[in-house]
Amino acid sequence: MNKLIINNQSDLDDLDALRLIELVVSEGRISNNGKQYCYATIAKVGGIEYAVYTDLNKMSDKFTIVRCNGEN
Repeated sequence: MNKLIINNQSDLDDLDALRLIELVVSEGRISNNGKQYCYATIAKVGGIEYAVYTDLNKMSDKFTIVRCNGEN
């Protein structure tokens, strides 16, 4: 079983953050030769763009959520 670590560095509430993680996980492990979730995913929530970055650790997957800069 795998451990998921979520580092929400954005202004999103917990529920919206989980929905972004669900979006990434639902695509499967498509990076690093099928070993890792997508390195970087951009998605809009309420018209604002957010990025989800992933890191693969020995015993866990880490997801970091940040708000994208610039005009949206």
